[in-house]
Amino acid sequence: MPHAARKWYSLVPPEWTRETSLEMSDAKIQFAEAALAGQPYRPRSPRFFRHPFFAWVGLRSPIAQHTAAEHAALEKYARARKSLVEIGVAEGASAVALRTAMDPQGVLYLIDPFYLSRVRPLNFLRRAAHRIVSGGSLPKIAWIESFSQDAIRSWNSPIDFLLIDGDHEETAVERDWNDWHPYVTPNGIVAFHDARLFPGGWTSPDYGPVRFIDRAFRSNLSSLWTIVEEVDSLVVVARRDRVPE
Repeated sequence: MPHAARKWYSLVPPEWTRETSLEMSDAKIQFAEAALAGQPYRPRSPRFFRHPFFAWVGLRSPIAQHTAAEHAALEKYARARKSLVEIGVAEGASAVALRTAMDPQGVLYLIDPFYLSRVRPLNFLRRAAHRIVSGGSLPKIAWIESFSQDAIRSWNSPIDFLLIDGDHEETAVERDWNDWHPYVTPNGIVAFHDARLFPGGWTSPDYGPVRFIDRAFRSNLSSLWTIVEEVDSLVVVARRDRVPE
């Protein structure tokens, strides 16, 4: 399977997504939730209503691939940053967190080929993402509709916040890390989504991001980078020499 800068749209099972919307940032978002033990989930809306077409036309709020706690963590680490890159956009819920918290004079680069659409000329996932993220004039949103390994070929700008949430194959996660982290500034942050096991969560030990984080950071004491925070499936790393003892 070719390396893709994308989120797997169906990665978080529908039964783990909260149907009631919460008002966060400037958009209403349906956040993923951990499953409650012994309490079967019964969706209150038909499965077909989860198609991105309905988000594009405004008949439902965007469906996030992350929890409300992860959303808050993304806002925390994006705050006042000026050059942010997200690999894997889906419907744009995590991009909303970054856009809301970052320096309004900065630039948010969103990398996703949006190639999963069954009807490419319509591409409702792309349309839904543009609808939720592109509201307002500031900050500047730069859409890079290509695979991350292609986008890096012409990249030459510093990054102070990098979110890796594209192809979840372990080799692809490692490639995104190797390709993009050299551009992260000394005080910059890198976040990985779906990279950690957590109670009631959807990740598993064989997830590519989980395996990469375990190998590159948890088990690698000689790494120049270290884990600074973990929230649900989100893992945040920074340069070891920039983290207070």
